[in-house]
Amino acid sequence: MIAGFLLVLGPLVTIHELGHYLVGRWFGVKAEAFSIGFGKELTGWTDKRGTRWKLSAIPLGGYVQFAGDMNPASQPSQEWLDLPEQQRASTFQAKPLWQRALIVAAGPFTNFVVAVAILAAFNLAYGKLVIPPVVAAVAENSAAAKAGFREGDRILAVDGYPVESFDRLRDRVVPFPDYEIVLKVKRGDRVFDVDFRIPSVIERDRFGNETRIGRLGIMSVPGEFVAVGPLEAVSLGVRQTGDIMVMMGQGIVQIVTGKRAVEELGGPIKIAKYSGEQLSLGWQPFVYFVALISINLAFINLLPIPGLDGGHLAFYASEAIRRKPIGPRSQEWAYRTGIGFVLALMVFVTINDIASLPLFGS
Repeated sequence: MIAGFLLVLGPLVTIHELGHYLVGRWFGVKAEAFSIGFGKELTGWTDKRGTRWKLSAIPLGGYVQFAGDMNPASQPSQEWLDLPEQQRASTFQAKPLWQRALIVAAGPFTNFVVAVAILAAFNLAYGKLVIPPVVAAVAENSAAAKAGFREGDRILAVDGYPVESFDRLRDRVVPFPDYEIVLKVKRGDRVFDVDFRIPSVIERDRFGNETRIGRLGIMSVPGEFVAVGPLEAVSLGVRQTGDIMVMMGQGIVQIVTGKRAVEELGGPIKIAKYSGEQLSLGWQPFVYFVALISINLAFINLLPIPGLDGGHLAFYASEAIRRKPIGPRSQEWAYRTGIGFVLALMVFVTINDIASLPLFGS
């Protein structure tokens, strides 16, 4: 479990921070420290540019400390104003707004690039699976059977959204247990709508992990893998990354609105558990899991919460619109609140993870 966790989170955090570092260096910003992990330094070295590269004791993240970035809100301070002009020119705060925004956005963007590259490589190696949204069989006593579905029915749309493949149908069903939907169905020459409530099903994997999903109760016709070229493989990777992002957003909305239990939130312990499980299944499931976590890291960091990359970008957007930054005191309180929220969330999901372990009878 520990090996899988370190193989997933360590490289992804490093890549994320390298995104910040490389774009900052491109714009001439000096990096004073590059740390994998937080807390006490375990080991490290200082390069010829004066950057301290270090491995720290708590392996739950990392950071790049740029010159001039002297407080959590990244606001100019008296200490920054007292720097000599030449030294100040190489600091983060001396750079124009658009450069600071690109430096901040580079971390999540790099995680997206990693995920797209992994998914594109799978697409190029194995092709894309094409399954028409045609019913091959209907499970006995299922909701689909009670709704009158028959073998050969073709599902054209879900709630008005066209469905061109069984995968797209699954994306409209699996994340939405207990939702009311309208399916547009073609049977022979007749097209009609079916009002449908997606049944909620608890699915268990081989490790005993439980997931609540939606399931229609129909089986697809056999699909086939179709070879794709490099450009289509990348295009598919971008679309798949976007689909996963949308599902993550839908999951958060469902938890906030009470349609999903907060117990479904996972933290570092659950990531470690799943990492070890996926590693035990072989390199392909493990690498795919790395892509999912990379998207997850980018998604979370882009949330407009002060203290995260998205919080910085939200303030920069406000500054661009208002033509002046938000006051230092307001930003300081916003960042204190944001960091407090993030820390509270980390404590909550960690307790949640511990409570879900078999040790506690869950």
